[in-house]
Amino acid sequence: MPTKFFRICPLLVLMTVHSGSYAASAQEQDQLSLILQQLDTIERLAARTDTANTSKSVERYRFDYFHLSQDIQRIRQGVQGYLSPARAQPRDPGELIGDYRLEAPPTESSP
Repeated sequence: MPTKFFRICPLLVLMTVHSGSYAASAQEQDQLSLILQQLDTIERLAARTDTANTSKSVERYRFDYFHLSQDIQRIRQGVQGYLSPARAQPRDPGELIGDYRLEAPPTESSP
């Protein structure tokens, strides 16, 4: 029983000390705000590129802009959630898709 206590005790101390550090420092807030601006820029560039490449492509693979946009939204929500936490309970952050290669639909050959 004492060994179990000594295993749990450091975790409790870390949780107590770390729980007060949810508020980001001013420098960290500035850096995270910059990251949010850069995510906006990336999302705009991806949308512009996706719109420009909507013509029928002959490549076998295409870039999956939809999944990229979803991942950017998830990252943005994580940063915003850190900067202004809505609740103290842990949440499931979900996973990023990370695979942005789409296989082009097979083209029908003309007779």
